[in-house]
Amino acid sequence: MKQSVQAQLVQETVQLGIDNLIDMNFEPLKGKKVSILTNTSGRSSQLIPTAQLIAESDQCTLVSILSPEHGYYATIPAGQDVNNDSLWNVPVYSLYGKYRRPSKQMLSDADIIVVDIQDIGIRSYTFISSLYNVMDACAEYGKEVLILDRPNPIGGLIVDGPIADSTLLSFVCIAPIPYIHGLTIGEFALLINKEQMLPKDKTGKARICELSVLKMKYWTRSMTWYDTGLHFCPTSPNIPNPQSIFGAAITGPIGEIGSAGIGVGTTLPFQYIAAPFINSQQLLQEIADNISPLGVQAGIARYRIATGKYPNQDCNGIIVHTLCKPDARPFSAGIEILLGLRRMFPEHFTAEYVKDEPKSMFRKIMSNQTLVDLLLQGGSDDMIRAQLMKGVDEFIQMRKKYLLYSEY
Repeated sequence: MKQSVQAQLVQETVQLGIDNLIDMNFEPLKGKKVSILTNTSGRSSQLIPTAQLIAESDQCTLVSILSPEHGYYATIPAGQDVNNDSLWNVPVYSLYGKYRRPSKQMLSDADIIVVDIQDIGIRSYTFISSLYNVMDACAEYGKEVLILDRPNPIGGLIVDGPIADSTLLSFVCIAPIPYIHGLTIGEFALLINKEQMLPKDKTGKARICELSVLKMKYWTRSMTWYDTGLHFCPTSPNIPNPQSIFGAAITGPIGEIGSAGIGVGTTLPFQYIAAPFINSQQLLQEIADNISPLGVQAGIARYRIATGKYPNQDCNGIIVHTLCKPDARPFSAGIEILLGLRRMFPEHFTAEYVKDEPKSMFRKIMSNQTLVDLLLQGGSDDMIRAQLMKGVDEFIQMRKKYLLYSEY
């Protein structure tokens, strides 16, 4: 009871990086021309867009906006190109169209690139990929980067999923980190910069950018989004609220490889695992005892939508729920659900059944060839479980150098 009272008191006081910049009267940007990587989620705690605040400040000049996947207003579906635009009388350059890395011309008018965007704490979500590319470009072109830090909605204590293979890095897996990394966007940037994870220059040395992070106040690693007292702005069409983030941490990989739908298109995206041919009660019995110790609960469910994998059909299965408490392992719970589906439908996990395109995307999302091979070539459940935390202890030790916030 005492902890919950303390959490309620803290909820009123969490301050974002942009809030602290306002309190500083934009001093770090004084006299500078600013480009900003952001979208509609980059707002002050009073819900004013950061790009607007910079545009209206008399301390600096906004010269351009860089927008990630889904566009500035986060309305464009996953995978669809985003066009250039203009807002607040400056150009908006898309980093999810012809270019995914800023060109020299895009950054030519800027003295500093500010980053204020709400990441979700999942490796495959491409906002950190756009940040990575921005940092790389800034390192090459001699531009300073200032990150206005924001909470990791899953919290800063959960680290789950094997380290990505360095040979399988892609735009949906930009760095060799776990699937659930437990870092804020500022901590992620510090880690990849100092650990020399940016691409190498012509001399063979990893690029390093001039980087600073304006921290939050009163955020601690034990907080999920619901503990912050902040309003959540949707970050993409299927991430309308924090619960969809918690769900995506569990079901994201299932949606790429499985024959089951994960509720995308429903009012609870990423929170279902269902298909017309699934027996809900049987699936629940297969997985309940295995996911409960991992901090995830499930119950039988059904949905029907007009689009998606099984349009206008009743999809039977389960609905999943987690509060993402510090000892939860949502990615591992998702793998347990995949194993349950494999026990029920082994034919769905064969080379004959899984087509090249979903298999390729699954490999990119998982970025662990051993895990993919074991799942699709008959590896035992225990062999697969043994892969789930490969390299995590070493990562946790390494990331300690870059943590900006206490646990409680």
